[in-house]
Amino acid sequence: MKNDLHIQTKAIHAGNENNKIDIVQPIHVSTTFERNEDGNTGEFVYTRLNNPNRNTLEKKLAALENAAEAIAFSSGMAAINALFENILEPNSHIIIPNDCYHGTRALLNNFFTKWHISFTEVEMTDVENITKAIQQNTKLIWVETPSNPQLKITDIKAAVALAKQHKIIIACDNTFATSIHQKPLELGADYVMHSSTKFYSGHSDVLGGVLLAKENNEICKQIKLYQQIAGAVPSPFDCWLLNRSIATLPLRVAVQNESAFAIAIFLNNHPQIEKVYYPGLSTHPNHEVAAEQMKQKFGSILSILVKGKQEQAMKFANNLFLIKHATSLGGVESLIEHRRSVEGENPISPENLLRLSIGIEHVDDLIADIEEALNKI
Repeated sequence: MKNDLHIQTKAIHAGNENNKIDIVQPIHVSTTFERNEDGNTGEFVYTRLNNPNRNTLEKKLAALENAAEAIAFSSGMAAINALFENILEPNSHIIIPNDCYHGTRALLNNFFTKWHISFTEVEMTDVENITKAIQQNTKLIWVETPSNPQLKITDIKAAVALAKQHKIIIACDNTFATSIHQKPLELGADYVMHSSTKFYSGHSDVLGGVLLAKENNEICKQIKLYQQIAGAVPSPFDCWLLNRSIATLPLRVAVQNESAFAIAIFLNNHPQIEKVYYPGLSTHPNHEVAAEQMKQKFGSILSILVKGKQEQAMKFANNLFLIKHATSLGGVESLIEHRRSVEGENPISPENLLRLSIGIEHVDDLIADIEEALNKI
């Protein structure tokens, strides 16, 4: 696939451009494939090792992110785990954002402590804080921008410069921004992770994750081997669904971004709302950095603080009709979630915080739904 093609074109054709038979690739459900005469080789051998649908998906994802390699997994957490497993060593150290997906923190707390791996949570809106957190045994800086759920922004270029100075690997969770509006690899990051469950799926019907590498180096090859041997791979059907969904990714994201911006402005001026977390607002402390590295598009996720406590926040969420109270994000349907309720034993979100994922419904209908629910608090 030519690199100079528009991402909207890549989203449709990348990965399947050499298929001269089918306009839509079939689902290859076979778990095994006929081998060559030597008995050991073939384009495909066993579906855990590779599969035509996964091969197409990985090529498409690599094209969208301009990556050297894409490695697909059965979930976003499986992708994160694969990266950590192949970069972190016993007694090493990792730096993570103080506002990041709670599953990332839980993974380190519950499964990497046996290797005596330590981690420091840092307010990454100020890169100087990352500098102060670096230790002699720091192996990885994990960036999440915009962060989940408070939409904090890390200056990726500045974080990359710091990581390179200290010869530390840097990776970025790019799920919220998507490859449409932010390309951390082009800003110097070594690895990018997406939960493909979210915007890549776009229909709340696929579980998946992907790691994208800037270079096909030894670590990248080791992660690919880990994928094949450990076996946390997406099914052929899930890969097929993702290939189908990604074709409309640029169109969906454009509508979602536009609607989210309008809703953020509406909520920012509503008397029942204490605060709006959205990098597109000029009042956001990292608005200028976000505007530069997200190409003037700020995503379709926003969080709000409802005036009052958890009771008022939950009442608002439960009063909504079109916007459903559920976890996840990035689908065609709008969702709202009380984050503190799902963050486990050590929640970090304020009790009155709600995260909204804006779908592709008409923005006027969404604002009317929000206004009516707020008036009932």
